[in-house]
Amino acid sequence: MSDETRVEWRDWGPEAFAEADERDCPVLLSLSATWCEGCHEMDAVTYAEPRIAANVNEGFVPVRVDVDRHPRVRERYNMGGFPTTAFLTPEGKLLTGAGYLDVDGMRQVLESVREMWADKGGDAGRVPRALNADLPPRGDLTDGIESHLAGQLEAKYDDEYAGWGTDAKFPLPRTVEFALNRDRSRALRTLDAVRDHLADDVAGGFFRYAGTRDWGDVAYEKPLDTNAAVTRAFANAFLYTGDDAYLDPALDAVGFLTDDLWTGYGVGGSLGPGLGRAYYAAPAEDRADLDDPRRDLTVFAGGNALAADALLAVAAYTDDERAREYADRILDGLERDLIDAESGEVTHYRGSDEAGESDLLEDAARVVGAYVCAAGVRGEGVEVARAVADRAIDELRVDGSFVDGPRSGSGLLDRSFRPLDANVEMATALTDLAALTGEDRYREVARDTAEAFAGATERLSVQVAGYGSLAARLRRGTTVIAVGTDPGSDLHRAAWRVADHEKVVAPNAHEDDAPAPRSVPAGTAVVLAGEDASEPAETPDELMDRVGDVLA
Repeated sequence: MSDETRVEWRDWGPEAFAEADERDCPVLLSLSATWCEGCHEMDAVTYAEPRIAANVNEGFVPVRVDVDRHPRVRERYNMGGFPTTAFLTPEGKLLTGAGYLDVDGMRQVLESVREMWADKGGDAGRVPRALNADLPPRGDLTDGIESHLAGQLEAKYDDEYAGWGTDAKFPLPRTVEFALNRDRSRALRTLDAVRDHLADDVAGGFFRYAGTRDWGDVAYEKPLDTNAAVTRAFANAFLYTGDDAYLDPALDAVGFLTDDLWTGYGVGGSLGPGLGRAYYAAPAEDRADLDDPRRDLTVFAGGNALAADALLAVAAYTDDERAREYADRILDGLERDLIDAESGEVTHYRGSDEAGESDLLEDAARVVGAYVCAAGVRGEGVEVARAVADRAIDELRVDGSFVDGPRSGSGLLDRSFRPLDANVEMATALTDLAALTGEDRYREVARDTAEAFAGATERLSVQVAGYGSLAARLRRGTTVIAVGTDPGSDLHRAAWRVADHEKVVAPNAHEDDAPAPRSVPAGTAVVLAGEDASEPAETPDELMDRVGDVLA
């Protein structure tokens, strides 16, 4: 029994569901996270109330799941945020659920579920729509996908306060990156709001979201995924503008990732709210006297790959040595502990006495993307990217798109789930890998994956705007700058500073094994866009001229 909550929590697994079946009672599933302030409050208040705890223990099988460690459980049972309180049948079907519940709310829900179970039993359970057997609507890739999502940038934009939507405001870094090429003023205004309201100006890094339209009621949580993705978005804004107003928050976040969340060999999973508003509202000199925020120093494969990607972008655009050094250290740690470079297997995390699942789509997509970026910046990494991509295609590609992980496990984990955002992330990484290596097989898989969702285009909004970028690149091709020098030359550095964050840079293109038609004379660089190729450039200034010639 937990001393804090009084509830006898079980781990997620077949034993808990077998117990529910034997006792003929529902499972109470609590989805929680180290960084989640409401989760800790619910433990300290709701689950600590003796009568609530007794009712839970007597009438249900209570299961606690960390959503960062079990993302497949999170995606199948999330009721719109965390904490989530979901009630399941012994087969894992969903009865009902809610978010945060106080003592009175929990008492009412427990009674309601008891009545439902007494009346209908397991027949009251349902399988969420996203997990049914229907495939997403397939269609052709057209220019209409990009134009529809570009139109959503305007339609859903909050002209008064910036950002997209009229309720809670999330930074939406991938939406910002899509907008940087298509609606830059709105992208930059949104980053201005993120910098002004969600950046921690004392310790660096970014908070997860704001609870109100005007970016107030900030949730003082700093998950790794949010910080890595937002850091990259700010770096890309600097690439287009050269404005330190976007570089400075990115550099501050690099400091946060490589200091406050650094474990010695990777970046930890999150920094939680601790004392919440009291801590983060305090001046820098007073924070030392307050209790530190909760820290989860679990090294997650996907989050660390995303962090390496962001740090490499900062290093490539600025020559920042700290960003480059720690990107190298993250990649070394991934290969040592979480990636089998020979088989391509990626393990979600590894603790002192346990290991997470392997072959999760989001992890694989981010690892492929990070190592393609590493190959462009460092000249090393393409073999790891190939191995992980090949395994994901073999293990997770089913009927033309990717499922989120192995189709096995307790509850509804044996049901196929095809998340659009993770499919877009994987297809984008494969498109980059194809551009880097010249191997069309990766582009073909990426195209097939993108087509698998094209029939639903009119239902898509800004949250998946990256799908528009993917569709556009598959139709028009990816800009590749093939550099016939080793990484680090002036020509190579200039290639990375070309104002297009969707480009691929291929160093060492003068070597004998460079893929055609990317082989270029030593000491030169060539810009390739679709069927067009520039004349070789020998200096950074000539390269910028060639970019203008080809992309004009």
